[in-house]
Formats: sequence, C-alpha cells, structure tokens
Amino acid sequence: MDGEFLDQQALTERIEGLREQHVALNHEVDALTENGVIDQLKYARLKKEKLRIKDAISHLEDQLTPDIIA
Repeated sequence: MDGEFLDQQALTERIEGLREQHVALNHEVDALTENGVIDQLKYARLKKEKLRIKDAISHLEDQLTPDIIA
C-alpha cells in the first residue's frame, strides 16, 4: 500500500513538472508571436514540444485514475 502511494506521489510530481514546462513553452510561444517577427521553424518546434508534453500529461493522468468497469 505504501509503495502505491509513493508511485502516485511520483506521478503527481511528474505531472506538475510537465505542466510547468508546458506553461513556460506557452509563454515562449506568446513572446514569439508578440514580437511580430516569427521564426516559423522555432515556432513549429515549440508547438510540437507543447503537444508532446500535453500528451505525456494525459498519459500520466490516465495512470493515476483507475479504470472502472461498470
């Protein structure tokens, strides 16, 4: 039981870290667009990284939520 709590705590901490990265990338994307001059390659890479992080967060949240068979 204690090991399960630690696993959930580790997953929660990982999710929070990924959310922080996602917010930081979001700020970076916003800064690029506010500039007026957009480096399309950098913009595309940032957006792709944001999507990758969002998918990772979803995957980890699915691991935290047990499947309930109705």
